[in-house]
Amino acid sequence: MSQLLWQKAGVATNARIMQFLAGEDVRLDNEFMLHDITASKAHVEGLAHIGVVSADEAAALKHELDQLADDFRDGRFVLDDRYEDGHSAIEARLTERLGDAGRRVHTGRSRNDQILVATRLWLKERLLQLASLCRQIAEVALQRAAEPALALPGYTHLQRAVVSSTAMWLAGFAEGFIDDAERAAQTAAWIDANPLGTAAGYGVNLPLDREHTTRQLGFDRMQVSPVYAQLSRGKFEMAALEALSSAMLDLRRLAWDLSLFTTAEFDFVRLPAEYTTGSSIMPNKRNPDVVELLRASYAPVAAARSEIEQLLSLPSGYQRDLQFSKGALVRGVSHGLMALELVPELLARMSWNEAAMRAAIEPAMYATDVAIEQAAAGVPFRDAYRAAGEAAASAGAGRTPEASLAARVSAGAAADLRLDALQRRLERLQA
Repeated sequence: MSQLLWQKAGVATNARIMQFLAGEDVRLDNEFMLHDITASKAHVEGLAHIGVVSADEAAALKHELDQLADDFRDGRFVLDDRYEDGHSAIEARLTERLGDAGRRVHTGRSRNDQILVATRLWLKERLLQLASLCRQIAEVALQRAAEPALALPGYTHLQRAVVSSTAMWLAGFAEGFIDDAERAAQTAAWIDANPLGTAAGYGVNLPLDREHTTRQLGFDRMQVSPVYAQLSRGKFEMAALEALSSAMLDLRRLAWDLSLFTTAEFDFVRLPAEYTTGSSIMPNKRNPDVVELLRASYAPVAAARSEIEQLLSLPSGYQRDLQFSKGALVRGVSHGLMALELVPELLARMSWNEAAMRAAIEPAMYATDVAIEQAAAGVPFRDAYRAAGEAAASAGAGRTPEASLAARVSAGAAADLRLDALQRRLERLQA
């Protein structure tokens, strides 16, 4: 491992202890390295504004930071266990190339605000990706909801209930993912606060140009209190995971439906071949493994949030416990986004089995229509309800799924889906 930033003369280190302290930090810092470099450039500019580094030193430092970013992207610089973490790697590289100028780069900042700002930039990027994926899912669902509607049994308690349609099913998930996209964007706006310049949580005796770094890094506002900058660590990460969890909950229910609809017992949906796999022993099988793993994907996201929450039984100020939040965050967010990326194509390419869906609509599923019609004609609803229930077996006489759906005129129901209203919401989000 390279020279430790905090090493004191005459104090030995123990390899096993250092391995425990470092953990998977260096590997995880590969996620944040480019953001750390970007924030370092802004910090250098701020130091130049207050005379801590000269204009020539600032130009040299920024040039070397750009070169480091290029080398990192291209694999010429590898962040590995030669370094304690990404922060020390950046400083080591600058010192190696620029000597004293590199040794000045850490003036006025701590690894605490360094990881805070890099994580914050990473979170903003990932939340915008989340919002985009949710919009894409909603867009495909709306496009398919606008196709000619097919009759689909509607279920409550997993029992056949009323006549529904493919359009209603798709519109429901479209609106859900529009909400999820909105929540992701709102969360991104909420965490859009610059912690750089708060140092270890108590500020420094330098007039750091925090307004400049806030503007330069594209933050909406400065996170003013150094104490709160530390208090927000974990809290902001949990907020991002909660926004992701919202989308994963909708995905879990969508995947549950598809898991049922693709069984031979239902046979309502056919999946694209790429979304299924074969059995290792049963040659006749094609399994909906992708859908099942999409259904399971809420678990690692929820686990990541829970893991961070369990770390936060802490007093104010920085505590090393928070290092463990990094792994949970990266694993949860990365897995959730990877799962969501598969959904637009899945929805676009899956096909409905109209005959099987129609065959599953039984006469009793029209009983609610009968009761409502009688109530509209003046019969007290509870009397109409009892009569329709007693004659449920014959409720479908002379009725068709299409007529039932055409009569469903309440706002949002089959005859008045209001897809245009959902489309306007989606367009506002995209704008």
